Amino acid sequence: MPAKPFASSADLAEKRQTLEILADGVYALTAEGDPNIGAVEGEDFLVCFEALATPTAAREWLAVLREHTDKPVRYLVLSHYHAVRVLGASAFGADVIIAHDKTRELVAERGRQDWESEFARMPRLAKDAGSVPGLTWPTLTFSDRATIHLGGDRGTLELRHLGRGHTEGDLVAWLPRERILFAGDLVEAEAALYTGDAFHREWAGPTLDGVAALGAQTLVGGRGAVTRGRAAVDAAIEQTRHFLRVMLHEVGAVHGRGGTLKEAFEAAHAALAGQYGHWPIFEHCLPFDVSRLWDELSGVERPVIWTAERDRAVWDQLQD
Repeated sequence: MPAKPFASSADLAEKRQTLEILADGVYALTAEGDPNIGAVEGEDFLVCFEALATPTAAREWLAVLREHTDKPVRYLVLSHYHAVRVLGASAFGADVIIAHDKTRELVAERGRQDWESEFARMPRLAKDAGSVPGLTWPTLTFSDRATIHLGGDRGTLELRHLGRGHTEGDLVAWLPRERILFAGDLVEAEAALYTGDAFHREWAGPTLDGVAALGAQTLVGGRGAVTRGRAAVDAAIEQTRHFLRVMLHEVGAVHGRGGTLKEAFEAAHAALAGQYGHWPIFEHCLPFDVSRLWDELSGVERPVIWTAERDRAVWDQLQD
C-alpha cells in the first residue's frame, strides 16, 4: 500500500469560501474546513478575528469584507499563536493586535518553529509564503478577559480566556447582545480537532464547560460551518468533547497497559474513524494529536515544540 501523503501536503484544491452576515455588522468567512475568520463592526472601526496564514491570503479576505464596510481595522484579535491563524496580520493595518498573555509567550518560545512546521504541513494555506514579513507580535495582551466597547448602540465585544485547551492561550470573542461566539479552535463544527499543542483533560472538561455556559445562539468554530441555534451549538460543543474523550480513553488504555505509541495511534484511529474520519484534516491531525496526548499521559506538562523535522519523524513512525 502506498504511503499516505504527509499531513495535508497533497490537499491542493481550492476551497469555496462563503461569507455569512450573522447580524448587523457581524461577519464570518468559512471555507469548507479551512480556517474560519471573522469581523465585527464598531461605530467607526472594525474588530477582525484571526489573520490567516499570509498577508496575501488576508488581503483576499479583506477585499470581500470591503464590499460591505470601509471602516478601518482598529483591533485584530488572535485566538492563539498557530501560524495559519496569525502570520497574515500585517495586511490588516490594525492599530492594536490583541492576544492572550500566553500567546505572546508562545510566539517568542516557538513561533519560528511553528511557522516552518505548519507551512510544510499545509502548503496550500501558505499562499505567497514570501509575503510574510516575520513573526506576528501582539501589542496588547491579557490574562483573563478584556472588553471592547463598539460605540454608539453596538454594545460590547468580550474577549475571554476560558482555560487551557487547544493551546495554553486560547481566547474566544463573545457578543453578549447578539449571543454570537467566535470560539477559535476550541470548537470545531464537523472538522477534525488538532490537539498537538493541547491540554486534553482541561479542554474536555472545564474549558468546554465554560464555552457552553456562555449560552451562544450562533457559534463560529475554528473550522467548519457556522452553527446556529442553541441545540446545534450545544451539539457542536459536545461533539468536540466526545472526540477528546474518545482519544483520552483509547490512548489512555494503551498507555496504562504499557503499550506503544503506535498501538495507541491505531486504537484511537479505529475508535474515531467511523464517526469522524470523513471530516477535513482528520488523517492529517491524528498522528500529532496522539503523540501530544501520549506525552501528556507520560507527565510532559507542556507540549514539546513541533519542528518540521519532528513532524516528519512522528508521521513516519505512526503511518508506516
